[in-house]
Amino acid sequence: MKFKLICGPMATISNPAFRILLNHFNGCDEYFTEMINAGTLITNGPFEKFYLNPQPEPDKIVWQLTGKSTELIKKATETIVQLPGIGIDLNMGCSAPDIYRFGAGIACMLKPLSETVELVHTVRKIIDNYNTENNEHKRFSVKYRLGDDDFTDKKFFDFSDMLVQEGVDLLTLHPRTKKEKLIKTPRYEYCNELSNRYRNSDVKVYLNGNVKDIISFQNAIEKCPDCDGVMISRAAVSKPWIFSQIKNYIDNKEINNRTIDLCLLALEYIDNIEKYQPPEFWKTRLQRFFTYYSENFLFSHFAQTQFLNAKDNDDLRLRIKIFFEKCPEEQYKDVYKL
Repeated sequence: MKFKLICGPMATISNPAFRILLNHFNGCDEYFTEMINAGTLITNGPFEKFYLNPQPEPDKIVWQLTGKSTELIKKATETIVQLPGIGIDLNMGCSAPDIYRFGAGIACMLKPLSETVELVHTVRKIIDNYNTENNEHKRFSVKYRLGDDDFTDKKFFDFSDMLVQEGVDLLTLHPRTKKEKLIKTPRYEYCNELSNRYRNSDVKVYLNGNVKDIISFQNAIEKCPDCDGVMISRAAVSKPWIFSQIKNYIDNKEINNRTIDLCLLALEYIDNIEKYQPPEFWKTRLQRFFTYYSENFLFSHFAQTQFLNAKDNDDLRLRIKIFFEKCPEEQYKDVYKL
């Protein structure tokens, strides 16, 4: 298969429990972690170890860092580069107000260029030194957007050229501006233009945005046939089998039905959240997951209301079992049907 399939970084979702769920179905080539705050990491806070668990497939992990200063990210990179995995990714695209106002995420595209050049140069140097000393090839990537709402092609491509000139190996583009929401159609043509721009180099380009099934995947690669990979995020939460589904279809040009027990998957996910996350994280992680997972059901609003209002994990388990007892037709899903 020409295109790699990548699970994107998602706050409160991209943890070992979720990756284990995806791993049931295979098909995912890379797992990006949720954003790791450099400042928090280097203080060795009580919860940081939970962000650094690469299970269940350490060799497929991409560690994503964010931070407000070069010095903080430098120290965090020196720690992260020692961990197993494909490499390190800098988040320059998160447009959540509490992130970019902090000076991180898309703020890296908006601050004076010299500051971002210093940041990229510093991280590249640390990775190069590690690779030389250990005879490895940890990858250096950046995930970013088109820029602010007043972006121009020149600003965007000048910024992209800077990243490449400073040694970034992979660019993941979410082709929307800072304020454009998910309802806005992504401009995939920019992903394809990046691919063509760096065709004669070793730089790879991943497309990110609005891929949620086989049809939208086909639409994306038709508009960006030269990209190297497609990143999927939220759709993978509601449909953990999506990577396998797409890979099966692209490789075989057909759909082989597979029936999934949605009750069993939900209960196993709760077990793994308890195993791999601290109790302080259980509520937020489970509520975020079941917000999307409930989209599988005909009575999705009813399911979501029931699951998100559980008072604790045992109550959630009970509510899940009662839901499927009341709605037995919802329990099994032929997930590879178009």
